Amino acid sequence: MLSVNVKIGRRPLTLRVAVVGSGPAGSCAAETLAKAGIETYLFERKLDNAKPCGGAIPLCMVSEFDLPPEIIDRRVRKMKMISPSNREVDINLVNEDEYIGMCRREVLDGFLRDRAAKLGANLINATVHKLDFPTNNTDPYTIHYVDHTESGAQGIAKTLKVDLIIGADGANSRIAKEMDAGDYNYAIAFQERIRLPQDKMAYYNDLAEMYVGDDVSTDFYAWVFPKYDHVAVGTGTMQVHKASIKQLQAGIRARAARKLAGGEIIKVEAHPIPEHPRPRRVVGRIALIGDAAGYVTKSSGEGIYFAAKSGRMCAETIVEMSNGGVRIPTEADLKIYLKRWDKKYGLTYKVLDILQNVFYRSDATREAFVEMCGDMDVQRLTFDSYLYKTVVPANPIVQLKITAKTIASLLRGNALAP
Repeated sequence: MLSVNVKIGRRPLTLRVAVVGSGPAGSCAAETLAKAGIETYLFERKLDNAKPCGGAIPLCMVSEFDLPPEIIDRRVRKMKMISPSNREVDINLVNEDEYIGMCRREVLDGFLRDRAAKLGANLINATVHKLDFPTNNTDPYTIHYVDHTESGAQGIAKTLKVDLIIGADGANSRIAKEMDAGDYNYAIAFQERIRLPQDKMAYYNDLAEMYVGDDVSTDFYAWVFPKYDHVAVGTGTMQVHKASIKQLQAGIRARAARKLAGGEIIKVEAHPIPEHPRPRRVVGRIALIGDAAGYVTKSSGEGIYFAAKSGRMCAETIVEMSNGGVRIPTEADLKIYLKRWDKKYGLTYKVLDILQNVFYRSDATREAFVEMCGDMDVQRLTFDSYLYKTVVPANPIVQLKITAKTIASLLRGNALAP
């Protein structure tokens, strides 16, 4: 590693890191770097961006990332799972202090971005469009970007030299393309924000709904998630089925029609969701995090917590490997972040991949999935892993019972499916 603690006049140089994208991944990375005294640049194309997203976050994220209560619109304690045959299973959190947080991404992202800036990250309202790569392991990268601070959308062309780059710019990551990170399969999410009459909104006060069936999603589930003064109604499907996304959205609107009666659509949104990690997440002194890296779970489609966590873990590794910013980490150093990430969460992704392949392949297996959700042992195991991101192994008797119920539900599902 090259020492950069060289004095120019009286000011010692420090490591220079650019974080491209200020969603939960990028902002949490920038915050960690800035706290360590590392010269940090946080790029964001649209400071008022409202990413299309269900907006659900696990309870552990609130404490782990010091989120204030005012950025959480709703504390969901009840989930209603609705099968293809419209069989409903209610899932209730037992402990009074447990909940699933429902957020608007423009509020959550804005809070995390502003906090990183207050801690010392240099926030730049700009679009990054090109990188110049160094010819050796010590020279800096040159970032070419258009600064929107003064000239709006047209912007002013500028450049910045940095020692490391973190790509946190989403599923369509420019940084991933520049570093030739490779492609991945992705899904399309489509969502409408619907403002409901007060009596209809009261129904969703602390309740979220998940619908499954070929009519609402051929690959995942559809949802009705409550927000501050509206509900987010959406669905998702794999890229190969993207032509049917509006038909699937019509399906969830039809299934939930009675509960959404009198509602007004206030926003329509769509975005890609990565389906697995990219082939290359670290190349040279560039690392990918969040959606840019492909950190969205199968089956649940969860990405917010994993984005924030990956940003923090990547930045912590940089701080550690640079001795607090006085040395330039190598590619091998950055890959330590990947090893730690895969060791901590690799099994989670594999298990959820298996669950999606087993339970979302037909309406019969979806019936079985909803039936299983009514079992208290399954509920407790599921919520523990979601709320706290820790899986406590069930005792052998409970594990055998869950396995038997799974098989029985799959068999009954074939009879129940429409």
